[in-house]
Amino acid sequence: MSERNRNIDSDEEENYINWKIKKLKKQVRRSRRERKARQSCSAAPPADATDADKIKTVHKDTVDETEIENALVVTCSRMWILTMAPIDGTFDYDLAVIGGGSGGLACAKEAVNHGAKVAVLDYVTPSPLGTKWGLGGTCVNVGCIPKKLMHQAALLGESIHEAVSYGWEVPSPKDIKINWSSLTEAVQNHIKSVNWVTRVDLRDKKIEYINGLGEFKDAHTIVATMKNGSKKELTAKNVVIAVGGRPHYPDIPGAMEYCISSDDIFSLAYPPGKTLVVGAGYIGLECAGFLNSLGYSATVLVRSVPLRGFDQQMAHLVTAEMEERGVRFHHKCVPLSVEKLESGQLKARWQNTDTGEQCEDVFDTVLMATGRYALTKALNLPAAGVTVVNENGKISAPSEQTNVGHIFAVGDVLEGRPELTPVAIHAGRLLARRLFAAGVQHMDYDNIATTVFTPLEYGCVGLSEETAIARLGEDAVEVYHAYYKPTEFFIPQRNIRNCYLKAVAERASPQRVLGLHFVGPVAGEVIQGFAVAIKCGLTMEQLMNTVGIHPTVAEEFTRLNITKRSGKDPNPASCCS
Repeated sequence: MSERNRNIDSDEEENYINWKIKKLKKQVRRSRRERKARQSCSAAPPADATDADKIKTVHKDTVDETEIENALVVTCSRMWILTMAPIDGTFDYDLAVIGGGSGGLACAKEAVNHGAKVAVLDYVTPSPLGTKWGLGGTCVNVGCIPKKLMHQAALLGESIHEAVSYGWEVPSPKDIKINWSSLTEAVQNHIKSVNWVTRVDLRDKKIEYINGLGEFKDAHTIVATMKNGSKKELTAKNVVIAVGGRPHYPDIPGAMEYCISSDDIFSLAYPPGKTLVVGAGYIGLECAGFLNSLGYSATVLVRSVPLRGFDQQMAHLVTAEMEERGVRFHHKCVPLSVEKLESGQLKARWQNTDTGEQCEDVFDTVLMATGRYALTKALNLPAAGVTVVNENGKISAPSEQTNVGHIFAVGDVLEGRPELTPVAIHAGRLLARRLFAAGVQHMDYDNIATTVFTPLEYGCVGLSEETAIARLGEDAVEVYHAYYKPTEFFIPQRNIRNCYLKAVAERASPQRVLGLHFVGPVAGEVIQGFAVAIKCGLTMEQLMNTVGIHPTVAEEFTRLNITKRSGKDPNPASCCS
């Protein structure tokens, strides 16, 4: 579509605004006459007030016409900018998706399946270290996929050592070590293959892929800045914001200059060596966990509590296991500075917020995991009229719809929603069905299962014990719990003291299950099936009457029978009774 067809020229815009001003000024005069007739002195506009009345709520016999005109010009200009559309009423696309991550791609593909014409804009701004990647978003490139592969590499290393206990003859077990370059090369090769398959999939589905940084020109027009600096303009009837987020760096000396983040660790060109991880959310703990298991010293700075937002009893078990494996934790500490030494190493300083004590140590790598912010700043959202709710750039969008009716958002940009790939994918698909297939189903954000891939994994679904008690009261909550012994841990004599699970339920019959929590091997595989049961209204009676598969760790949920309130010992007496 030509530039002329996409945009109304300045003369037409001025004529439109002048016409609208004249019309509204007539409404102002008519309203003034009506107010005089009613001799109303109310400070609020009358019930039949026009839009022009509401611009000024001062009701008096004489009103400055120039002031009214200025206000009307601003109002009309803003209205015109926010609703500007092609003259012929058509758009280049039925849907434009800004962001090529999991949620945006899922929405785009589903929309095409229902006959929509779709464009996807995606561009990766390099990290402070210069790391960049291809199509697919955080999950594919610097999130779930490489994280799980690194975690698997760590588990394989442990298995090699345990193989000796099972009778395998392993030459010089003490000499077993990871080749960091080979690992990162393998991980990156897999990621690049996914990038390619994703791009081919868009082509096959006839979704236009625009490798440019998109921003709003108005509520229906998007301008993409390409790699070479050229610009491409397009219009869309509907727009989905799915730009995701990026790691936050604390405002301290040396953070941006010398530190890395999860954007960089999976493609780091050199072995990380002795590493300081700043932050104890799931990203920080997962990184510290696999680095330690791969043979690199890992230290974690914890500002408040580990795994904030998760069940804190389970979080304690996760960190206890990590400490027993050699990960060091400094609690109630915040970073102060990072300085690069002549040796190339990094001197990090931090402070204990309780005691005020300052400490320092030298590391090879400092990884910042202090949260993430939404990538909405570059979108020029004011031009589209879309509002954000906080300094992290998040968007409030009930049912994924922003405050502008035809602009939607999915994924990590949403305020108060789980920042999880499957959540973004499902929400994106449902949104596309509502837009283009008369769908009526909305995303249910309750009871979303997730897993933290630490050395001893933590999987959960539903409410934490703390949240359940806060909502219902302690007397209305019953917690069933147990420690357990994974069969495969026996022969290598692995530590089992942190293998634990619990069910948080309503105390009143039929004891509906509110949350399930599991710390142990393959936690993600264990919790997934139980998430379906929770969605279906699982009760403790149903759980206890389910016959488990023996010997598995998942069956331990079906054996739960001891409550915390009873005070009985939750440790098992036998694996088979």
